[in-house]
Amino acid sequence: MEYLSVIAAGIAAFAFGAVWYMSLSKPWMEAAGVSEEQAHNAGAVTYLTGLISAILVAGMMRHVFVGTGVDSLGKGVISGLGLGLFIATPWIATNYGFAGRPMKLLLIDGGYATIGCGVIGLVLMLF
Repeated sequence: MEYLSVIAAGIAAFAFGAVWYMSLSKPWMEAAGVSEEQAHNAGAVTYLTGLISAILVAGMMRHVFVGTGVDSLGKGVISGLGLGLFIATPWIATNYGFAGRPMKLLLIDGGYATIGCGVIGLVLMLF
């Protein structure tokens, strides 16, 4: 059952990302310096990489949750949000800082990392 929960959590985070980035597509493209044509030309490999990445994050989060005793819906969501906000987003911020990327891009991508990890924590605790 743990494999199914990890796959479901990864799919849920990926689906959340689709909604997140569709709703923020124009500000994201502006901040990332990506044209509409470039965005529309993202191939299947790009989306498959995103899905596999979300599943990998979900798998590691499940491992961390089991090891630390995260065993309730509330703990799962809070722990997921915490991992996104205090591990994933600072890593993104470091990369973007050295690359000279705009703060708007960090807020959009860091927001996805934070809330996406919260979604993973929620789904992992539902199984």
